[in-house]
Amino acid sequence: MARNTLSRSLHDVGLAAWFGGTLANAIALNPAAAEAGDASSTGSVANKGWDRWTPVNAAAIGAHLIGSIGQLGANSDRMRAQRGVAGMVVAKTTLTAAALGATAYSRVLGKKVSQHRDVPAATGTTPISSTPDDVAKAQQQLNMLQWAIPALTGALEVISAFAGEQQRYSEVKKGVVDRILH
Repeated sequence: MARNTLSRSLHDVGLAAWFGGTLANAIALNPAAAEAGDASSTGSVANKGWDRWTPVNAAAIGAHLIGSIGQLGANSDRMRAQRGVAGMVVAKTTLTAAALGATAYSRVLGKKVSQHRDVPAATGTTPISSTPDDVAKAQQQLNMLQWAIPALTGALEVISAFAGEQQRYSEVKKGVVDRILH
């Protein structure tokens, strides 16, 4: 079996940044923006933080996807020969699609919020009564998505750990034998 350090690294580092960055922003940036001094500054600080994170997040997602494609190619023989690998790939692909969808929708909503630079807000994702209705609706949806994305990418981290366990010699041997017998 050949080494595929580059694709594995792109996969893992990209996913780690995607997970960690969105979780950090949900835990730290959005609530900390409330300490900006006034309601209008709260929205501005959160928008600036998310706008700075967006290109980094896009690069992380791109690296993860490139690494994922490399991993699929490197493990194509195992997917056919080892029982359980194809199912893991389907689960991982489904979760990746869900995380991508949630991230893309979050960006659409974020752009809507970001267009109003000094929008009044309680936190980065919590509107107040003077928040414009369209922005308030977007913030309410972002409030849920800020947790959904780290949950989905965290689940991808767990499946990736499981996939690594499937590559142990004893697991490969057992999965290939099981595939042959069934």
